Parts: sequence; structure tokens; C-alpha cells
Amino acid sequence: MNLKDIAKLAGVSSATVSNVLNGNYQKVSEKTREKIEKIIKENGYKPNAMARSLAMNESRIIGLVVPYIGPQENFMNSPYYAHMIAELERYVRNRDYYLMLRCVGDCREVIPLLSSWNVDGAFFLGVMEKEVPEIKSALDVPVLFIDTYTDEKNVVNVGIDDYRGGYLSARYLLGKGHRKIALATPDYKNSGVINERYRGFIDACRESDVEIADEDCFRTDTAYQSAIKIGQDIFLSGRGYTAVATMSDIVALGVIEGLRQCGVNVPDDVSVIGFDNLPESESMGSKLTTIGQNFREKADVAGDWLFKMLGSDEEFDVDVHLPINLIEGQTVRNI
Repeated sequence: MNLKDIAKLAGVSSATVSNVLNGNYQKVSEKTREKIEKIIKENGYKPNAMARSLAMNESRIIGLVVPYIGPQENFMNSPYYAHMIAELERYVRNRDYYLMLRCVGDCREVIPLLSSWNVDGAFFLGVMEKEVPEIKSALDVPVLFIDTYTDEKNVVNVGIDDYRGGYLSARYLLGKGHRKIALATPDYKNSGVINERYRGFIDACRESDVEIADEDCFRTDTAYQSAIKIGQDIFLSGRGYTAVATMSDIVALGVIEGLRQCGVNVPDDVSVIGFDNLPESESMGSKLTTIGQNFREKADVAGDWLFKMLGSDEEFDVDVHLPINLIEGQTVRNI
């Protein structure tokens, strides 16, 4: 059965059936709509999605690009990615759209794919500043960046106040009396989320005349197993740290395990603070003290802006930094 068959059974034009299928109910009387919908249901008719997208010049597909993930890596290794993907999918699904996910090592890999998929718009999660102009110029659909820092004009980005998060992390440890602090962090020299958190942390320490030297910064990627080794390295350094600050909860949990394997108790011997407030951090023996962000709020704000862009020809230049807050757990002690 096709659209013309339904029109014949209903005694209406094909255009009227098309209006019902596409939700243009204002063009069809309620009685006619109910009649057509009954015929569709009785005959189990399912419209061809590709044909509909071509006719309406929309696919109802939103792309989501997660960068810097190699062929052998799994985005589920990053709880942050997992939670953001889940919240964005929820938002898109509730708008009656579909989310198409692609993990890539290099953002440039996905540009031809997005064009061939005929997506209506796309989210890019945490790309580097230098990649923003190329992505913007190569795609002719609305693009929304999440957790991206750029000076490029006419870009919409939604993130959190990373600088304030780093600052608050340091102020909390300093307020608890800690002066010998190690920092477990990915590379912070390039502009971006980690750099902002690092700058906030260092500025707070300088205000209290506490020096964080290069040897106090232990480099690690954002992976649990890597962070375990860093926890061990911090202990084996013999520098007498009383606290460890991290740039993500998953690293904080790994550091705690690494310290535990060295016979170090958290927080009695060494305090640890995380960043993100992941639900997973509550499953450990002691609730993690961390800097919290609201994943659902971030996804909702990002989704609202993307769909605003979908319905407009206007160029938007928006940089949203949502607030963060300190979540006090049991992994930092007062000395």
C-alpha cells in the first residue's frame, strides 16, 4: 500500500494524506484526519522515511560527534561522555528527532559523513579551538559546540564555568588547611576546558601564596587505569602531599585506588577532590568531594539553542557558561 492507495480509500487527494502524515493538521478537518489515520492503522502503513525527508527537506536526524576517540577506544570508558550522550539523546528524542552518534579520532573525518547523512543539525562535544573554523565553514547546517573555547565569530557554545570550578576546588582545599597539594591533570597548556580549570586553580593558590610547581602536576589522561598509576606516583614521589586535586571524577577515583594500593587512606592520610559530580562517584565507600555540574541542564540548554538555530536563518554568537557548585563529600579532611 502506498500514499495514493490511502487517498483512494479515504476519498481525498494525495496531498491531504501527505498533510496528515506530516502533522500539518491545520490543513485537514478533524473528521478527515481521523478517517485517514484509521485507514493507516488498519492497513499497517508505514511511510518511507527517506522519501519524507526529501519531500520535507529535513531528515529529523541530529548528529552528535565525540572527538579524539581512536578505533580501539570506547566512549563508555568516559562516564562524562556517556552521561552527556544520554542526556542529549533524551532531549532530541523528546523533540521527535533521532540522534546519530559518531566517535572520531579527528573531527575532520566526520564532515563528509554528516553531509551524506543529510543531518538537520549537529552537536560537537569538546573540540579543539583550531578545529572550530573548519567545521563551521564545511557544514551548511546548524552546528552547536559543547565545552569548546574559541574566539571564532558566529559560534554557539554551551559549557560550564570551568575557571570558577578550578578556582573553587583550590579554595576549598586551602580553606581546609592544605598547603602541599598535588594536581592530577591532562595536558593543560592548550586552550580549552582543562586549561581554564588549571588557570582557576593556580590563581586561587597564588592568592594564598601557595606554589604549585611543575613537579606537583602529574600528567594523566582521563582514564581510570591511568589515574591509578598516577595515584601510586603521587605517593612514591615522597613529597608529602596532604591533598590531590583532579580535573575529573574518573581521575579522582583512579587516584584514590592508586593511593589505596600503596596503603594510603583517603581522607585520613591524603585528601582528594574531583570534578563533574558523576553518579558513579557515589558507589565508592566514601562519597567523593567534587565540583558539580548539571548534565541535564547542559543538554537542555544546548538542545534549546540548536533547535532555535534550526528554525532561523539568523547567525547566532552565543557563549553560555553554566554555573557549578561544590559537592561536599567524605574525601577531604580538615587539617
